[in-house]
Amino acid sequence: MALIKMQNFSFAYPGDEGRALSEINLSVEQGEFVVLCGPSGSGKTTLLRNLKKEISPVGKNTGSITYKGIPFSELQDELSAKEIGMVFQDPENQIVMDTVIHELAFSLENFGCKPDVIKKNIAEMVTFFGLEDCLYKPVHELSGGQKQIMNLCSVLLLKPRLLLLDEPTSQLDPVSAHEFIKMVYQLNQEFSITVIISEHRLEQVFPIADRVVYMDNGYIKYLGTPKEISKYIIDQNDLETVQFLPSVTRLFFHTHEKEVSNWADSIPLTIREGKQFMKKVADRIQNITDDSNINESTCGKGDNDPDESDKILECSDISFRYDKENPLVLKKLSLSVKKGDFLAVLGGNGAGKTTLLQMIAGLIKPRCGNVYFKGTKIERIEQKERYCKIGYVAQNPLLHFTFDTVDAELQFAVQRAGKAHSGEKLKEMIALFDLDSILSRHPYDCSGGQQQKLALACTLIPEPELLLIDEPTKGLDAVSKDRLARLLEELRHNNLTIVMVTHDIEFAANHAKKCAMLFDGSITTCADPTAFFSGNYFYTTAINRAARDYLPNAVTCKDVMQACNIPERE
Repeated sequence: MALIKMQNFSFAYPGDEGRALSEINLSVEQGEFVVLCGPSGSGKTTLLRNLKKEISPVGKNTGSITYKGIPFSELQDELSAKEIGMVFQDPENQIVMDTVIHELAFSLENFGCKPDVIKKNIAEMVTFFGLEDCLYKPVHELSGGQKQIMNLCSVLLLKPRLLLLDEPTSQLDPVSAHEFIKMVYQLNQEFSITVIISEHRLEQVFPIADRVVYMDNGYIKYLGTPKEISKYIIDQNDLETVQFLPSVTRLFFHTHEKEVSNWADSIPLTIREGKQFMKKVADRIQNITDDSNINESTCGKGDNDPDESDKILECSDISFRYDKENPLVLKKLSLSVKKGDFLAVLGGNGAGKTTLLQMIAGLIKPRCGNVYFKGTKIERIEQKERYCKIGYVAQNPLLHFTFDTVDAELQFAVQRAGKAHSGEKLKEMIALFDLDSILSRHPYDCSGGQQQKLALACTLIPEPELLLIDEPTKGLDAVSKDRLARLLEELRHNNLTIVMVTHDIEFAANHAKKCAMLFDGSITTCADPTAFFSGNYFYTTAINRAARDYLPNAVTCKDVMQACNIPERE
C-alpha cells in the first residue's frame, strides 16, 4: 500500500479562474526520496501544502488524497500532526518560541509528553544534529542554516513517517545547504523516512532522488527516475526544460554526440560522472590540455569597466553592531562600486550581507564610517529622492506588501514613483515578470517565486540608478532566472548599477561582472567571476569541479563550450 496516493486531484484558489493543480496522479511509497521541480507557480508548494492537513490551503478541490489508505478527510488530527512533518521555505515562518530548547520542546509539550521523555528525546536529536552549542541561544541569534536545522529537528522529534520540504535550502549558503541536504538524505537512507522535497537548486538533490516529478502549470509533465527524465528531455531537445537539469547534465546536452548508440547511458548527474564525461570531451579536442591560451582567453568574462573615477557607491571603513553586547557584524568594511557594475556579494549565513545592503540603502546607519551615493553621504539624501534613486528588494518579499491584491501593489508603486510614464513602465513590468495571471490574487497567496518577481517589479517602476537586491533568485525557477538575468543585463547597459547579495553561485558565475566575499565583517576578495570561483572547493560551480582537470578557469557551461569550440544546441 502506498504511503501517499493522489488520484485525479485538482485544486483551485478562491477567486481564481484557473486551477493551481490539475488531475494530479501520484503514488509515493514508504522510504522513497521524491524531488518536485518545475517553474515558479507550477503548483509545487500547493501540492505540498495539500499533503499537510493542518495547513492545507483554502479553496476548491476534487479527486482524492489518501495516507496509508485513509482519506485525508478522515485522517485524525493527532496522526497527521505526528506522522506528516513539514519544513517551510522561510525558516522564520516556522519558529514560535524564543530559545532553541524551547522551540524543540514545543511540539512534544503540545502532545502532553512527560518532562523526562522530552529531555531524553531532545538530547538524542541535539546530539545527532550537533546543536549542543546553541541549545540555550535566542533563536534570533542563529544563522539561517542553524534555524533551518532547528526546524528540521523540531519536526523530527515527533518521529514522522513522511517529511515534506518546501525549498528548504533557498536561503542557505552553499556549505549550509550541502550539510542540510546531507542530513535529510541520511534520514531517508538510515531511518526510511519518506521525503518529498521541492527544490530549484537541483545540483545535490536531483542525483540522489528515487523519482523526480516535473510540474508545469499545475500538471505533472514528467515523472520518473533522474536518468529517465534526463534522457527524455534531452531526446526531445526540450530547450526550456533542460535548464532545470543539473549543470553537468546541461553540459552533456550541449556537447554529447547523439549519434552514438549508447549516449543515454553516459548522461552525467553527479560531479564524479561529470568528470568522467569531461575526459571524453577533452579527448575529442586535440591538444586541449596543452593549449595554455584556452584557459586564459576563453574562460574570462571580459567586461568594459566604467571609468575609474566614476564611482556611484562607496563604503568607507564602516562598522556596525546591533547592540553593545554583541560583536561587530561589519568591521571597517570598505567597498567601491562603479557606475554600471554588477557586483555579487557572497558569504556564509550570518556574515552580514543583508546588514551591508540595508546600510547602503540608508535603512540603518553605521556606528562608524560612511556610505556615499554619488559622493553624497547617504543620510543627507531625502527619503523620497533615495526611494527613487536607490531601489532595495528585501530578502523576504512579504515585507514589501501592504495591499490585498497584486494589482494594488503595482498601482501603489506607480503612485509613489510619481512619474508620467510610470503607467507604461507598469505594463512592461507585468509582461516581463509574467504577473498578468495573478493580478487579482493576494500577494500572500502567490508562490515564493511570484512574490519575488512582484517585489522586484514594484522596485523597478521608479527606474532607480542603483538596485540593491537581496537573494533575488530565491524561489525562482531556471527560466525565470534567465529572464531576470537578461533584464538586469539590459538595465545595466542603460546605466543601472546593481549590487546583489546571493547564495546562488551558478547565477553569480554566469551573470555578475564582479564577485566579492564577505567574511569576518569585511570584504576579503573582490574579482571577476572566473578569478573568484576557479579553484575554490565549496564556493565554486559544479562545472568548475567537473572541468578543472582540463579547464581550470572554466566556471560555466558556456566557458567549456567556448574552450572546446562547441556551438550551443538549438
